[in-house]
Amino acid sequence: MKNDAEHGAGAAPAISMIGTRAMLFEAPGDFTMAQQRRIWALMDAAQARPDVQELIPGVTNLMLIFSAPPESPQAVAEWLRHAWDTLPERHIEGRLFDIGVRYGGALGEDLAAVCAHADLSPEEVIAIHHGSEYTVCAIGSAPGFGYLHGLDPRIATPRKTVPSLNMPAGTVIIGGMQAGISALTGPNGWNSIGYAELRLFDPYRQPPALFAVGDRIRFYPESIEL
Repeated sequence: MKNDAEHGAGAAPAISMIGTRAMLFEAPGDFTMAQQRRIWALMDAAQARPDVQELIPGVTNLMLIFSAPPESPQAVAEWLRHAWDTLPERHIEGRLFDIGVRYGGALGEDLAAVCAHADLSPEEVIAIHHGSEYTVCAIGSAPGFGYLHGLDPRIATPRKTVPSLNMPAGTVIIGGMQAGISALTGPNGWNSIGYAELRLFDPYRQPPALFAVGDRIRFYPESIEL
């Protein structure tokens, strides 16, 4: 039996049309694995609908793209609400990745800001970060980028008001209650705390994205530069 907090305290999901052929379902409540597993279950159920052309799962949300504008968006919304209320969580047993991180240094320049926000030493922040196991909840925002659940609340740090203009791909980052690894080099408002030598997206690889929904990630310190 799940408690009210896990189910969004009884709040209703938000459902809205995006243009004429897309509908966005947003789960109520916080970013929890219970809510994300229900999104995965909703995604599975929606895949069986003949009017759905594509599904894009996000962090506690799901976008449905229809093959044609739905005749009754309200009927689709009612179907989504019923499925959300009745479907069990879907558990995905993904692969496990152990990823070495070069913490701190020039490629982890926001480590000091995370320490200041958390009122912890660099050694404590690093130990907390690699002491958790993370789950890939969704792929998006950039090709191959995985939104990770599992960040310890003690080191959750708001995104920067002024983004870095040229953060390298492979940078290990924190943004609010989410963790990740940057997939592309470019502007980024998340906090950099280290660097991992891996390629998250390769158009010549099958599949191109290294991570998939449900994969699990453990970080370990390859080196530390303070």
